[in-house]
Amino acid sequence: MIIILGLGIVLFVEFLPFMSGILGALTAYIIVRKQMMYLTRKKQWKNSFAAMAIMAEVVLCFLIPLSLFVWLIVNKIQSVHFDPNNILATVNHLSDLIYQKSGIRLSENRSLDTSSVISYIPVIGETIMSNVSSFIMNIFVLLFVLYFMLTGGERMEKYITDILPFNDVNKKEMLHKVRILVRSNAIGIPLLAIVQGCVAFIGYIIFGSPNPFLFGILTCFATIIPIIGTSLVWIPLVIYFILVNDWVSATGLALYGLIVITHIDNLTRFILQKKLADTHPLITVFGVIIGLSLFGFMGVIFGPILLAMFFLCLNMFKKEYLV
Repeated sequence: MIIILGLGIVLFVEFLPFMSGILGALTAYIIVRKQMMYLTRKKQWKNSFAAMAIMAEVVLCFLIPLSLFVWLIVNKIQSVHFDPNNILATVNHLSDLIYQKSGIRLSENRSLDTSSVISYIPVIGETIMSNVSSFIMNIFVLLFVLYFMLTGGERMEKYITDILPFNDVNKKEMLHKVRILVRSNAIGIPLLAIVQGCVAFIGYIIFGSPNPFLFGILTCFATIIPIIGTSLVWIPLVIYFILVNDWVSATGLALYGLIVITHIDNLTRFILQKKLADTHPLITVFGVIIGLSLFGFMGVIFGPILLAMFFLCLNMFKKEYLV
C-alpha cells in the first residue's frame, strides 16, 4: 500500500502538465463510447479502424472548432491597440474617484507611471505563449491517449470496475454517476458559454462597448464561474462607461446585465441541470474552483465530478456502516 500510494503521488505530480489532455481524452471517451461499441459490435469494424473514425469525428467536431476559438482569441488580443498612457489615465482617474468618495488610496503612490505598466507586458506575453504551447501539447496527448482508450476500452472498464473497493451495486452507481456528470459538464458548459457569449455580445454592440467581440469571448469564459461569472465582464464595462461620463450606456448595460444576461444564465443552467444532471450549485461552484487549480481548463469538468464523488463515497459509507 505504501509503494502504491508513493508511486501514485509521484506519477500524479509528474503528469500534471499533461492532465488536461488525459482528462480531455477521458471526457471524449465517455461521450463516444456508445458509438465505438456500435461500430465494433453491430457493424463488426476492427477496433483500430473504428477508433480512427471516431478520432476523426472528435477532431472535426471538437478540436478544430476549439483551436479556431483559441486562435481567434489570441489574434484579437494581438490586434488590440495597447496605449499605456490611456490605460494609466483611466486607472488613475478611477483611483482618484475612489479616494474622493471613500478616502481609500488604492496605491501608495499618488499615481502610477508608464514604466510600471510596461514592465508587466513581457510577463503577460510569456503567460499567453506558455498557455498556448500547453494547449497544443495537450491536444496531442488527448489524441494519443484517446486512441488507446478506444481500442482497449472494454478491458480498461473491466479493470477499473475490478479494482474499485465497493460492492457491485455501489460500483454501478459510481460509474453511472461519473458518466452522467461528464456528459452534463462536457455538453452543458460549452452550450451555456455559447448562449451567454452571444447574448452578452448583442448587448455590447447595442450599448457601444469597446471591442464587443473580445468581451463577448471573455463572457464565454466567465460563465465557468457560476452565479457571478458574467458580471466579472459587464460590470467593469459599466464602470468604464461611468468613467467616460457615458451614463446612458452605463445605465443601459447595467440593466441589460442584471435583467437579461443574469436571468438567461440562471434559466439556461436550470434547464441544463434538469436535462443532463441535477447537480447542486455549491458543488458546481467549489468544484470549478478546486478543479481549475488542480487540472487547469479541464478542471471545469472534473472539479465538480471530484467533489460529487467525494459526497457519493460519504453516502456509500453511511449506508454500509452507519445505518
